[in-house]
Amino acid sequence: MTEVPPGSPESHPQTNSEQINAEDLLNLLRRKERNWVEWGKSCQQLQKAGYSSQVIFEETGFEPIQQNQVMVASQVYTSLITVGVSDEVRSRFETSGSDSLYELRILTQEERAAAAEFLVARNLNSEGAHEVAKAIKTFSRRSRPPEGFTNHPGDAVAYQYWKLAKQHNDLQERSRLIARGLMFAHTQQARQQIEELLTGAFGSTQRPAPRLPIYRLEAEEDLPRLLPVVGSLPLTIADLNQVPKTDYTGAFSIVKGLREQTFVAVPGWQVVLKAQDPVVILCHSNQLPIQQNNKPEEILLIIDRSQQQWDGDSYFLVEELGQLEIKWFPDSPDVSFLGRLILVLRPKKILDEALSQDVWQIDE
Repeated sequence: MTEVPPGSPESHPQTNSEQINAEDLLNLLRRKERNWVEWGKSCQQLQKAGYSSQVIFEETGFEPIQQNQVMVASQVYTSLITVGVSDEVRSRFETSGSDSLYELRILTQEERAAAAEFLVARNLNSEGAHEVAKAIKTFSRRSRPPEGFTNHPGDAVAYQYWKLAKQHNDLQERSRLIARGLMFAHTQQARQQIEELLTGAFGSTQRPAPRLPIYRLEAEEDLPRLLPVVGSLPLTIADLNQVPKTDYTGAFSIVKGLREQTFVAVPGWQVVLKAQDPVVILCHSNQLPIQQNNKPEEILLIIDRSQQQWDGDSYFLVEELGQLEIKWFPDSPDVSFLGRLILVLRPKKILDEALSQDVWQIDE
């Protein structure tokens, strides 16, 4: 099963055309029959069939936050079965542990399987699962494992404690972090790396020089992209043309723009970085060609003006009756394209009404 990560531009719910017996699913939830994996699948089927999380709550007693947890966790569980896990892990999470599997949603399928095996082997609860998942996610951003540590989940958590212990001069706190790191360490090499910190715990009392506040960017998403803003719809082609192409220089993509030019920062996703002449248009969701079921909200339309060749799978910016419009053309039209729509960016919302239809929006 393929899941869409949180925050992804493609993480909108799909229409479910399959016929379901809603009453059977509601009874299953009311009586809490079978297991939580089936509860999550039932909630998802009901929501795709048009039942809101509030209606499901009133009919079954499952609160919306519980629905979201079991829906996400059931998808994580399915991915574990797809990748393949031990019988011990399968039996552990068939009957309990949805809160733990929910924490693994931020990982890849292979990382989830390794993390689940580690959780069962160490008998960790949901708090431990949160710590393990966060450590693995942070560890995976590195181009290669640090010296003395492997990609094993235990070493990934131990590495985080090793880093924290190195930053503390307080003996008590440093000792606590070292002990936690040794508890999680999986390989002997990782244990040796952490044990070496013990010799430094009883060294000179002379105050060392403070650490420089250095941070190295390890993921392209960490460096936002500044894009010029054309304005809010309605706009004209003159408004579009007065925004010059933005040049990015240096390792940090420094922008030198006109004093009156407005910019907006967006995540450095590949679709944004590949754009040769991107601009941003502000509008409301009800101004899109395809209307959403959610209440209207302000969104950003990112247009690449360099892409002006027709593509049947894309939307384009065109001029219509003197104003700019977003249009889709099933066949190559006899109009000039002003650019291709490469991304529609919605603002972040936590626990909004659409959450029940878009379960992957929640992050930690």
